[in-house]
Amino acid sequence: MVKRRPAILVLEDGRTFPGEAYGSVGETFGEAVFNTGMTGYQETLTDPSYHRQVVVQTAPHIGNTGVNGEDDESGRIWVAGYVVRDPARIGSNWRATGGLEDRLAAEGVVGISGVDTRALTRHLRERGAMRVGISSVDDDPRALLARVRQSPQMVGADLSAEVTTAKPYVVEAEGEHRFTVAALDLGIKRNVPRRLAARGVTTHVLPAGSTIDDLLATGADAVFFSPGPGDPATADGPVALAREVLGRRIPLFGICFGSQILGRALGFGTYKLGYGHRGINQPVLDRATGKVEVTSHNHGFAVQVPGARAGAVVPDQVIETEFGGVQVSHVCLNDNVVEGLRAKDVPAFTVQYHPEAAAGPHDADYLFDRFAELIEGGKNA
Repeated sequence: MVKRRPAILVLEDGRTFPGEAYGSVGETFGEAVFNTGMTGYQETLTDPSYHRQVVVQTAPHIGNTGVNGEDDESGRIWVAGYVVRDPARIGSNWRATGGLEDRLAAEGVVGISGVDTRALTRHLRERGAMRVGISSVDDDPRALLARVRQSPQMVGADLSAEVTTAKPYVVEAEGEHRFTVAALDLGIKRNVPRRLAARGVTTHVLPAGSTIDDLLATGADAVFFSPGPGDPATADGPVALAREVLGRRIPLFGICFGSQILGRALGFGTYKLGYGHRGINQPVLDRATGKVEVTSHNHGFAVQVPGARAGAVVPDQVIETEFGGVQVSHVCLNDNVVEGLRAKDVPAFTVQYHPEAAAGPHDADYLFDRFAELIEGGKNA
């Protein structure tokens, strides 16, 4: 067996975990978060919403199926660092085109293996997500801790411009074209336009700094606000754009960061969760149908609606806003976090989780049908 280079992980509060270098040798900093998914590590690594975050995988065995050229959710790996317990010595899958560690090293992603990820996850659950450093070039925990505490925090981080597309592009509808959607790329995943394309939707993906004129120039029948990284309290530009869309009564659908943007556009606040929701096994109640969906999540912030205290049951009532009545449509059953909003007087709705299922279950795929129905209703109005 090849002997690995020693490495250390140091949290902002001083807790230190020893391990071995995994991926690229070097040093990295970010916000320590944990993902509870048992599968889908390639989709996690390439999700732009993980920009500037060091991801801890709670599943003990990572890399078993290698990596391939089809499952990336963007053009690169976005995580700031990667923490695993037992990396696979050999990746084995008929679709694999390479090994996970080789991919991490090739893209300069500093990781650490051999870590007690159960203890680390319990620590983050008890103390909350916090800044972290990983180093395989400096074995002095105190020196690394000092650098961790000098690194930027996630609160107040405006990151959409760092992950958005540099120029517009189009994903064509599959089969007969039905609708055109303008998607604001705040950190979009590839499976979103794929799920829309399967429903006959052509998607124009636009940079995060786009204006209402840019959206309208596509001839869009509707607008989509994508997931993405950072603190939604900093996203004043997208919030103003969402208000323009609402004011013109253009059908709007938002996912994750996009849901928080709509919440702010409606006059609601946002706040940082203690340790967030990240994984593919989160139970969410759809209040419209009474069904419980097992869903994919990746968010550290949430919408704060009037009359709802953190952890308390969210009132099932109409909230009056500048744009008419709004209801909380979806709620997380683990902690009562707002997981969706539905406007009653303008054609808009959002969910905080990921119906595109990359990676994750397909329970919430119907939401893309709901979006298509919303667009159809607008065209027939």
